Amino acid sequence: MTRNLAAQVYFAKALEHLAAAESEYGNHRYNTCAKLAYYASFHSAVAALIWEGVPLPTGGSIWSHAFVQAEFSRLLINQRKRYPTEHQDVLSRTFSLRQVADYTTEQVSQTRALRSLRRAAEFVSAIQSRGGATQ
Repeated sequence: MTRNLAAQVYFAKALEHLAAAESEYGNHRYNTCAKLAYYASFHSAVAALIWEGVPLPTGGSIWSHAFVQAEFSRLLINQRKRYPTEHQDVLSRTFSLRQVADYTTEQVSQTRALRSLRRAAEFVSAIQSRGGATQ
């Protein structure tokens, strides 16, 4: 699969997750909304890394959560200045809330779900704007 096609596939997943997160929020399913907001952010970050020519880690066959979070911030925000610093913590914050939704007895509140959804939507939009420009 070509680099551009792979990025497009991951970005399509991001858009699907974002639409699903919006639907889940509208249906008052805040835990699921939080999980999907994270995956929208994660998949769009993977697309951004691919568009920028970042390879998988040596010997790696998947985009791990830790690698994507670290490399997006280190490389695409801090080094290459492709994205604003306001996106520095989107992946870690949405990941943390996803962990609450998945692995604790705590319920994600409407307010936290909405914040996560908004962060994800802004993040995906920024990557969409930049991704289209790098083709």
